[in-house]
Amino acid sequence: MAEITAKEVKELRDATNVSMMECKKALVESGGDKDKAMLLLRERGLAIAGKRAERVANQGLVAAEVYNGGKTGVMIEVNCETDFVARNESFQQFVADLLVKSRDYGDNELADAVKDELTDQIAAIGENLIVRRNVKYEVEGTGAIASYIHLGGKIGILVEVGCEKEDTPANDEFKELVRDITLHIAASNPAYLQREDVPADVVESEKAIFAKQVEGKPENIIEKIVSGKIDKYYGQVCLLEQPFVKDPDQTITQLAETKGKALGDTLSIRRYTRYQIGA
Repeated sequence: MAEITAKEVKELRDATNVSMMECKKALVESGGDKDKAMLLLRERGLAIAGKRAERVANQGLVAAEVYNGGKTGVMIEVNCETDFVARNESFQQFVADLLVKSRDYGDNELADAVKDELTDQIAAIGENLIVRRNVKYEVEGTGAIASYIHLGGKIGILVEVGCEKEDTPANDEFKELVRDITLHIAASNPAYLQREDVPADVVESEKAIFAKQVEGKPENIIEKIVSGKIDKYYGQVCLLEQPFVKDPDQTITQLAETKGKALGDTLSIRRYTRYQIGA
């Protein structure tokens, strides 16, 4: 039998938010295999779907900018080795300069375009730096792009919210809604925009886990329970079905519908990107 260390138990505890005793039990049963132990905890209904505290130990900054009257937005993530460098004014200015340059490039094209500047900055700072990713949004039709930077550059959000009326994006209520959506995405970290975006194999995997939790019951009962659990799963991982962080009694979809009625318009969240340092 594999020896289970306190460190391994703590890592599983941090990743699942399940008690130390249950984590150790799952690790023992799985022979020390962390992924199998997590699956066992999921099957027992103890671990929350998608609850992972594991993070790559990268440091750095996420930066974003919206311009062109709210019609265009860009966001980048630049990694460094230490938080000390991430707080350095020279590094922060370098990231700000790269953000401006990213206006001219498509998704994840920036890194190749700034290799020489990156090499010079590495020599000047003395740490390895990586332009990890970048994204650019341009409004499709009528609507607005918005950004939000959280925790001093540790998390960044870029979102596009659509509407039908040309004057709606200038309305303060619309701006408040868009701001609330960016804050919600930062806090709730949805994995998908809508349930149609969840890969079929992921859905089938979740169904198998839920079925395992209620095995032994009549087939028709299992089907109803699994269906209900899948709906709850969508409510956890899909932005449009998540409870709004400021008012959990309504979903994000309901929030947009309510605000749209107040504005006499139809609003839709078209897409979003969430960057988190090391995630």
